[in-house]
Amino acid sequence: MTPATGTPTLRGAAVGRGIGIGLMYGLWKPRVLGAWRVPASGPVILAVNHSHNIDGPMLMGTAPRPVHFLIKKEAFVGPLDPFLRGIGQLKVDRASADRTAITHALGVLQNGGVLGIFPEGTRGEGDFASLRAGLAYFAVRSGAPIVPVAVLGSTERRGRLISALPPLRSRVDVVFGDAFEAQEGARSSAEGGGGRQVVGSGRRTTRKALDEATVRIQERLTSHLDGARRFTGR
Repeated sequence: MTPATGTPTLRGAAVGRGIGIGLMYGLWKPRVLGAWRVPASGPVILAVNHSHNIDGPMLMGTAPRPVHFLIKKEAFVGPLDPFLRGIGQLKVDRASADRTAITHALGVLQNGGVLGIFPEGTRGEGDFASLRAGLAYFAVRSGAPIVPVAVLGSTERRGRLISALPPLRSRVDVVFGDAFEAQEGARSSAEGGGGRQVVGSGRRTTRKALDEATVRIQERLTSHLDGARRFTGR
């Protein structure tokens, strides 16, 4: 964390990425498709489907850039609290408008970092069927492009040694989609704007704007997931 704002540091997230690479590639066989679609620099939001506990760590270990994930506060218990904070992850209270989490998440984007979000808010079918407003808010407020990500195969079978995890050395597909804007007609560095994108530039976050953005986002995420399933056969 930076001493002034508490915003997680890129260095911490880079350490987390290194740990994720070691664990995910050591325990399973990730097949990563389309990672080149993630902008090489500047702020970006990775929107990930969520059907298993390993989905977040799997993305951290396979994304081409370090990721700061918004993680439910219930996970920050005991020694996991300082560990998750140390690797640049963000604690969020899902039961309220967590202003601290919002400030830190926007800070990540302001600093040109990568914010990871489970748009459904909690683990479920992982089909993007019900989105919370958080993703639309961060995307509209910051102007950062969204990259949809489908993690497939984490729930197909149970492991023999640890039934709560996929079988060791089984294949898990991570499919990155094309970057897009939450608001139609917006232009970002991911779509040819060039240079580092300005974040927090006064974009309106009215209820109407957020509702329209949520509909657009859900259509793009669902389309990407359907395409990823067809392509991978999962």
